[in-house]
Amino acid sequence: MAKQNLYRMFGLAAMAVSIVHAAPSAVTCASCHRTEAQSQPATAMGVGIELPGDQEPLIKHPKLNFDKNGYHYTIERQNGLSQYTVSDANGKLTLPIKYAFGFYNLTFVLEYQGAFYESLVTYYQDVEGLGITMGDDRIRPHNLVEAMGRKTSEGEITACFSCHGSGGVTNGKLTLDKLRLGVSCEHCHTGAAAHMEAISAGKEAPLPRKLGDMRAEETSNFCGECHRTWEAVVGQAIFGEKNVRFQPYRLANSKCFLGNDTRIRCTACHNPHADIVRQDAAYDHACLECHAGKSGSLPVAAAAAPTQKACPVADKNCVSCHMAKVPVPGTPAVFHDHDIRVVRAGEPYPN
Repeated sequence: MAKQNLYRMFGLAAMAVSIVHAAPSAVTCASCHRTEAQSQPATAMGVGIELPGDQEPLIKHPKLNFDKNGYHYTIERQNGLSQYTVSDANGKLTLPIKYAFGFYNLTFVLEYQGAFYESLVTYYQDVEGLGITMGDDRIRPHNLVEAMGRKTSEGEITACFSCHGSGGVTNGKLTLDKLRLGVSCEHCHTGAAAHMEAISAGKEAPLPRKLGDMRAEETSNFCGECHRTWEAVVGQAIFGEKNVRFQPYRLANSKCFLGNDTRIRCTACHNPHADIVRQDAAYDHACLECHAGKSGSLPVAAAAAPTQKACPVADKNCVSCHMAKVPVPGTPAVFHDHDIRVVRAGEPYPN
């Protein structure tokens, strides 16, 4: 099992597919995979990075203000570019926002004196305003540079561009002059480019590996290359409510997680070519694959499979009870906890 190896190295490949912004070979994927090609580019994973001209939240809100730890933050849009300013009684520091990572919430990558920084404040959709970036709530800056953002290591920033875009990382090095929004089919479907090239040349085309053949643990590790694996979270000691956003880690902690089962894998609930569904009832079918309804009945597809006991309360809107909403400390962000369990009021957050 993956839990037996706490410090296994993990790569950072992206869990997204882009047709509009990807390489020419990705466009030919649409000739056979039309449904995926139509839905995926508009998803959060399909966009990944918003460049200055397309930073819709900042266009909608041309001036944003926020105060924290004695510093004042302003993001103001002028001439098609947003400027990020942090100031205090002694002065101010202003930098252009070139890269906005995310889709609903935007965290900014800033360049200062030849180094990359993760902005200390993030735009949050739910409040339509700024707040402290997730994971940075305990930082207490001593000067304008520290208040501007957290300096990133080379490994961290390449991982960020690798997961959020295409072409921005080549052989482990940043190649931002080749950066494209979203990520190409090849990120998830290894061999897709060779497959398309062979078809275009009228040759026999080797098929990329079918990701639908993965079982739960393998899928969790695959998606976790960007969304954080169980090993990555434990190895980096990311504990407390802030790890609620690392879904593969949280899911692996669930009592119902079985590594060799397909019913509990990420894609049993989430279509990677479509955006996240926000209605709780949309996930009932997945819960009932293992848990009988109150009547004791199971879906036809699951009737022959080993079952778990039925919930005595309800068989609808399961995630509203068993996947608690957890706020990320110090931020406006709230996530459904993928540690599926019976949630009891007053219980401490389970790591």
